[in-house]
Amino acid sequence: MKQTSRIISTYSADVFGVCSALFELGGMTVMHDASGCNSTYTTHDEPRWYDMDSMVYISALSEMEAIMGDDEKLVGDIAAAAEALHPRFIAVAGTPIPAMTGFDFEAVADLIEQRTGIPAFGFSTTGMHTYVQGASMALEAIVRRFADRNVQKTEDITVNILGLTPLDFSVNGADAAIVRFLEEAGYRVLSRWAMGSSLEEMVQAGAAHVNLVVSSTGLAAAKALKEMFGTPYVVGVPVGAAFAEKLGAALEKAVETGEDQFPVSDLPGGEILLIGESVTSVSLASAIELKTGKAVRVLCTTEHGESVLRGKDKIAIYEEEIAAEMAAAQLVIADPLFRPVCPETVRFAELPTEAFSGRIFREQIPNLVSGFNRFLSEVIK
Repeated sequence: MKQTSRIISTYSADVFGVCSALFELGGMTVMHDASGCNSTYTTHDEPRWYDMDSMVYISALSEMEAIMGDDEKLVGDIAAAAEALHPRFIAVAGTPIPAMTGFDFEAVADLIEQRTGIPAFGFSTTGMHTYVQGASMALEAIVRRFADRNVQKTEDITVNILGLTPLDFSVNGADAAIVRFLEEAGYRVLSRWAMGSSLEEMVQAGAAHVNLVVSSTGLAAAKALKEMFGTPYVVGVPVGAAFAEKLGAALEKAVETGEDQFPVSDLPGGEILLIGESVTSVSLASAIELKTGKAVRVLCTTEHGESVLRGKDKIAIYEEEIAAEMAAAQLVIADPLFRPVCPETVRFAELPTEAFSGRIFREQIPNLVSGFNRFLSEVIK
């Protein structure tokens, strides 16, 4: 029962991470599950839903289909929809029910592609992991399937932004602020994975000189691009002037040397505990340390944080572990839905995230890239 959250919420699921990563790319994403999961995603975790068209559907898996394994109905329904909608690609992602029945997503994707002639992906998500797992799988799959292997490096210095989705950054202007930071540093942004770019732009990703990974959802794609094109990557979000300066220097060094860069600040100790996804949290922690001289520990509560975290940081997935780490801090910075397990003796500062509390605190999610000083003045008193 250690995996059960008794009090706090859970992160947006891996299947929703797939949907978020592919939302703007002109494909058709099908969640294989009974009706319900699509409305949870679209109304709580997807702020673009009412302003932008996207083909996100549910298979409406019935009890009899699940028991008998009627895959032909799913394949037929998807093929019929694809014939009417003409998507650029088709993605089928899993939920707990097909995970329990042993559904073969890759085999079904092959059947769909053979029948429709449209590139198809099968993602064996289970609904039991966080959005990071699903979005990572989706972005890496786009790299390996669509990136042009014959593309030449651009004459000017260009960069791809990897791991840019509303689940980590919401729709408060942080994406535009990251682009502005890169342009002011002398880089042309080639593509944004996956907010604000088309699939056609992402196909040219191999032409970039460097990749900037702004959340852990982009790490797998960065490694795939490094493998295929030799493109180095830099990990971090330009939060705060001092850390943005370090990030700019790291980008320059990566272009010059071809080596990956992980710029951080790492003061010993940690009177402040910052809870969240690894890349954005370590970036914010470093920015706070550089600005205030106060040590900040990161508690990563999602997957794929191992390669990003510093020596004093930890990964904690379970509620009781998170509560224990909070009790040892003087100040906790986290999504408001973590507050119920924070001891009353520890000061708590709210930092809402789309991936954890969904739309509940959407209007209060700060743009840390351009509003870091304002946020810090409210938190560090």
